[in-house]
Amino acid sequence: MSKRIALALSNLLIPIAALVFATGFFPYKPFLSGLATFEEVENEELGLGLLKGNERPQRIFDKVIFMTVDALRSDFVYGHGSGFTFTQDLIRSGAALPFTAHATPPTITMPRVKALTTGSVPSFLDVILNFAESDTTSSLASQDTWLAQAKANLDNGNLVFYGDDTWLKLFPDFFARHDGTSSFFVSDFTEVDNNVTRHVPRELEQPDWDAMIMHYLGLDHIGHKAGPLSPNMLPKQKEMDAIVKKIYEAMELNSHLDDTLLVVAGDHGMNSGGNHGGSAPGETEPALVFISPKFVDLEKPAYAAPTDPKEGTEFEFYRKVAQNDVVPTLSALLGIPIPRNNLGIILPEFLGFWKTKTSSTGLNAAAELLYRNALQMLGIIKAKFGDSEAWRYDPKIEGSVQMDCQGFEEDEQRLKCRWFLVRDALSAQHERPLRLELTPLQFLNDAQDVLSTTASSYKVELLAKGAAIAGVSLILAVNSRQSNWPFTPAGLGFVLITTFYGIMMFATSYVEEEQHFWYWATAAWMAYLYAAKTKVIGLQTSVVFSTFVLLALHRLSTRWNQTGQKHAGDPDVAHTFFPDHFIILWVLIVTAYIHLAFRIGRRTFADILAPEFATISAISLVLPSFVFKLNFTQADAPELVGGLAETIREWTSELDLVTQARASFVGLAIATTVVLVMVVLGYGRHDEATKKKGANMFTESRLPSRLHDLLTLFIITQTRAQNIPLFMFFDLQSQILFHLLSRPTTPLAANSHAYTRPLAILPTTVSVLLMAHTSFFALGNSNAISSIDLSNAYNGVSGYNIVAVGVLLFASNWAGPVYWTVAASFTSAPIRQSQDESIWHEHISIMTIFISASLVAVMVACTVLRTHLFIWTVFSPKYLYAMAWAVGWHLVVNIGLGGLFWIVR
Repeated sequence: MSKRIALALSNLLIPIAALVFATGFFPYKPFLSGLATFEEVENEELGLGLLKGNERPQRIFDKVIFMTVDALRSDFVYGHGSGFTFTQDLIRSGAALPFTAHATPPTITMPRVKALTTGSVPSFLDVILNFAESDTTSSLASQDTWLAQAKANLDNGNLVFYGDDTWLKLFPDFFARHDGTSSFFVSDFTEVDNNVTRHVPRELEQPDWDAMIMHYLGLDHIGHKAGPLSPNMLPKQKEMDAIVKKIYEAMELNSHLDDTLLVVAGDHGMNSGGNHGGSAPGETEPALVFISPKFVDLEKPAYAAPTDPKEGTEFEFYRKVAQNDVVPTLSALLGIPIPRNNLGIILPEFLGFWKTKTSSTGLNAAAELLYRNALQMLGIIKAKFGDSEAWRYDPKIEGSVQMDCQGFEEDEQRLKCRWFLVRDALSAQHERPLRLELTPLQFLNDAQDVLSTTASSYKVELLAKGAAIAGVSLILAVNSRQSNWPFTPAGLGFVLITTFYGIMMFATSYVEEEQHFWYWATAAWMAYLYAAKTKVIGLQTSVVFSTFVLLALHRLSTRWNQTGQKHAGDPDVAHTFFPDHFIILWVLIVTAYIHLAFRIGRRTFADILAPEFATISAISLVLPSFVFKLNFTQADAPELVGGLAETIREWTSELDLVTQARASFVGLAIATTVVLVMVVLGYGRHDEATKKKGANMFTESRLPSRLHDLLTLFIITQTRAQNIPLFMFFDLQSQILFHLLSRPTTPLAANSHAYTRPLAILPTTVSVLLMAHTSFFALGNSNAISSIDLSNAYNGVSGYNIVAVGVLLFASNWAGPVYWTVAASFTSAPIRQSQDESIWHEHISIMTIFISASLVAVMVACTVLRTHLFIWTVFSPKYLYAMAWAVGWHLVVNIGLGGLFWIVR
């Protein structure tokens, strides 16, 4: 097999390995289609006949107001110093029942809304759908939810909604009245909530709806901008509490709201940095409060409010319940069927409404509700394990079932045991009434545990196959190298980097704090390059100074954004220094744009356009991008703009941000087309004789360097304003690295500091690999889902376009690695054209070795540690990132875009 074919096969196997492993790691979950009905549950009894002919349990409420407050962490409502003083009064008086909900990771809005409406446990792949929420991929319109049941079974069949438009994407054409609010700009603390609240007084007067749903975003926005300790947090809590008060008083005064239930729920919480998406206690423990005057007379324990969290916890103030327990509880209180895919359990605190009631067959109504919940969950169990006769209860053994269900290790056998105990207790209800509620609850709790971890029911065979395919890819990549492994410091360095990186994947702390590995490895590599350089040419002031600048810029870059978990929220340049010194930020941004305009005018358009026209064209290209970033930052983070450039913002006030972004992108497209056409026509090319006449570095530029400047303009347009100066640093670092990697061709050249392009491809490729990963983390990214930056994913996009959003999302989050990939295409240029193909082959071969090795390491770690406590909060996100690095960065950017740049050299 030729080395070229081996390399091609190696890269072909990478996406296959990733897909096979993902199929086993994120397996199919049982899903039941259609809406549940009471008759369906009653027919599920398998011959016992306890429900047939019964009057269904009495409805307690006929309306529900579901008030979701985004990122409502439990201490915001229950703790000392909370702004929810009226809500705490209701808790003390008994009119409110408080809980600490447990929101399973990923703690982001779409999966949490799915849990709160379907009762299911969204799989980790819902993270992807959260960023690709088209009408078809993520809609719940065709799924069974308590909203669909309310629409089908309550008196009016009307639902109204106000707030986060995520609900409108999940439930298109579902609401009689609605007003969606975009969660796009997290700097908006007030209007985003006022747009919801302004509808409340009118809707409280309307008797024609059965469910009013509100989703407030302001509190979450405050957390993202300034953290949970922001001075804006307490006023926002008081604002939300005032809305609770307004609704509760209307429930007391208006007769058509007599039988109305108010639910106040956080979809998730937030960590100490104000972010969410992971599994930190603050992220997974939002507040959950059921409110109604009817609860005053309900038998229940007395609750203190405010209160302290339970000993040994930070945010568990009251009994912790699964967040999806809301769904069957709402179904019971509203007297509607429980959604078919629900994994929640009716909260026992509310069973007091039915304890004194019995059915016509003598079955206690509270026990009947739990029984119906159990029958509903049994449908999912049989979808998972198979619908066999083994689940059928034999009345001949009535009252004689005596089993220790804990003795069964297999989930299916243990659940069958629990089910037999439920049926036996119900069939012998008169002899053993105390078991009527206990045994269904035991079955439900066990079933919930088993079914909630269905997403952990790995297909180990596929996991092994995926890892094996990745291993074959690694072997092929190693064998594809043009030469044997060099026993050089650079070769040893690459082996050590790859090996230590693979070992790191087996430790949660190292995965969470991966940035430190790259920061230290890159600094050590820079020191090695300095030592290698001085060994060749001796100690020279220019080399010492340039290396000092290189290391200083590296240190500054690593402090630009605090990332990872341990130091999230700690002071850094982007989030601590710039808000107080925004003038310095914009001086740096303007400098970066001027620098880029100069490069575009003198290099991109060199010998293609007349010098004067090239300058005008460069300014015309850069200016729309700058104006867009200025206006975008004013909308997204006004504290970073202050009163700067008000005139510019006034001139462009009539142009929306979508139009401004499109103007920038269209300009880039036109410039790219012009450069390609002119170069193809022969403009801008110089032979060696021309170069000897003293042409400067800009006129010697080739097509990759021309396009690199245009690509840089695109990716800084996709970058947050705080990070734009980093690309000016990256440019300077790339020049210094080129200086260190270059070798003089003759002693005369050494004395005159004239250098060729680097010939040693391994050190160059290792440099690009290190800088790509370092820049990824320096720009504020991490291995946590919560660090994904969505703010630039919709630049220039007015409607939903999955391809455009996907490209923009990747470009904004992998901007640094994309920059360094393209930089490699012209910093590694060969001296002779004949070397071109071999250098490209070696470069991709080395990159493929690292990508394949890292995939193998992550896959093996996920397989070996699949029962680890942090499998879904640390290793699963890491695997998603590994897929993005392997497929998105390596195959699409390294080989696709990078290959295109090498072809046009």
